[in-house]
Amino acid sequence: MVPPTDNLLRDGVIMLGAAVPAVLLFRRFGLGAVLGYMIAGVLIGPQMLNLVGDAQGKQGIAEIGITLLLFLVGLELNPRRLWELRKEIFGFGVAQVLLAGLAITGVVFAFAGFSAAAALALGLPLALSSTAQVLPLLSSQGRLHTAFGERAFSILLFQDLSIVPLITVIAALSRTPADPGAPPGWLMGLYTIGAIVALVLAGRYILTPALRLIGNLGEREMFVAAGLFTVLAASALMDALHLSPALGAFVAGVMLADSPYRHELEADVEPFRSILLGLFFLTVGMLLDLSAIATRPLFVVGLAAALIVVKTLVLYIIARIARMERRSALALGLLLSQGGEFGFVLFGQAQNGLLIAPQAASLFSAVVTLSMATTPFLMSLARRFGGDAAGAKLRGLAGPEEAAQAGAIVVGYGRFGQTVTQMLLSHGLSLTIVDLDTEIIDIGDRMEMKIYYGDGTRIDLLRQAGAEEAKLICFCIDGDGPDAAILEAVKEAFPNLKLFVRLFDRRHALALKDVELAGTVREVYESAICMGRQVLDTLGIADEEIDRIESDYRERDNRRLHVQGEEGIRAALGLMYRPGHDVDSLDEAET
Repeated sequence: MVPPTDNLLRDGVIMLGAAVPAVLLFRRFGLGAVLGYMIAGVLIGPQMLNLVGDAQGKQGIAEIGITLLLFLVGLELNPRRLWELRKEIFGFGVAQVLLAGLAITGVVFAFAGFSAAAALALGLPLALSSTAQVLPLLSSQGRLHTAFGERAFSILLFQDLSIVPLITVIAALSRTPADPGAPPGWLMGLYTIGAIVALVLAGRYILTPALRLIGNLGEREMFVAAGLFTVLAASALMDALHLSPALGAFVAGVMLADSPYRHELEADVEPFRSILLGLFFLTVGMLLDLSAIATRPLFVVGLAAALIVVKTLVLYIIARIARMERRSALALGLLLSQGGEFGFVLFGQAQNGLLIAPQAASLFSAVVTLSMATTPFLMSLARRFGGDAAGAKLRGLAGPEEAAQAGAIVVGYGRFGQTVTQMLLSHGLSLTIVDLDTEIIDIGDRMEMKIYYGDGTRIDLLRQAGAEEAKLICFCIDGDGPDAAILEAVKEAFPNLKLFVRLFDRRHALALKDVELAGTVREVYESAICMGRQVLDTLGIADEEIDRIESDYRERDNRRLHVQGEEGIRAALGLMYRPGHDVDSLDEAET
């Protein structure tokens, strides 16, 4: 047995070396990456092989992954959209935390033999679900911005907001002498409001101008540094005020959701989020107290099962009162039935407050970990009940499996997709149109245009839509999706299918430069050229000269895009027409 060491480099090699094969194996059998990370952590942790030391300290670093996750979620929600979700956040969220917390408190008090104060300090944290597990799943399935996904997100967001009052409740129940330096609960509430206002003002008057300066310089590395600084600074501010660091990261994301640099920040932060979130679950496995489970296995398993059943039932009742369809209500309950990562923090607070013994904290941490380990299976069960898909079918929205075999598939029926569809139909080409937006599907029905419900970036759904027999697929999705990984997966699954992609901007085009595509169009490229022609025509310029100008611009733009793909976004500026600058000839650009 190798003794633990504080060598961070060596520990990092061991952790990643254990995680990679475990995650690949668990994904291969459809069990999910999270469970793979946890099992890898158990194997290398102090309870088994003891290859890595200081799991607690490493978890503190890995928890940055949770804050990055909340930052990316915030980037997808501008303040207007967040305001529209206020009823779900403070309706669904409040009801879930209070009712589930009190119900679980009752179970702990009745069957575990704890005092009322200790049962409350344990039951309320168990009401929280795992943001780190649920949000990536909803995002990968393209369901985060559906009605089902937004309700799940609203509950998770309120749970993160509730960390402050829950810490206050546990502090009020504490048996330790009061800390004269600790702020009272009402002051922490004022701190929360003040910190949020400060972050919003900083985002508008400091961060946005700084990002504009970085954008003008075209330095990619500075965007990475600025994105990470934003997340860590917002989280550090909240942490200094004894508030939730994840809340600070979320607010930072929201304040930048309307920024023109949102996509760059999202692309730069995402890789750090993925690896740190994986390491977080790895450390959860390392911290799992196997001896506590071995001592009272029936207690841990039974309480984990009770936790899942109680939370599912409570959420099902709340959802049904809110008039959610039965299958969707049950799917929502299963999706959020596990314990959450913030439970570990609150158990520590209860232990420090002498409400529970260290052995009890280990037992209930094991309960949370076990419930999180069941999440991949529960999520698979939830998908069977369908969530949005089940509700969509009951509303009469057909899935692509009901479509007849067509010559082409169009994914996305927004402004762009509608034009593409009209041109293809004018030639008599048979189409299967897929979209996730139920409002667009309803509009299509009124226009006698059949649109099938589903996420057209998923391989299984494309197979249902007849991709194996189709000639081509047009991704007309708004924003900067699909990314290169999705397109490569589609090419691998359907090698004979020609892919056409609507690009968000020049950076999106460069990100897909290595993917074999039949055609791409930047969404405003052709319309901007059209306006340029109209302006030149209005100025009285001859048609022949306008044609020459358009041809020259297109050729220069294509040459510049090619060079940028090899040398970076700031390359080939000499091919651009700029006031006060000479322009390179095309022959010079070729050399």
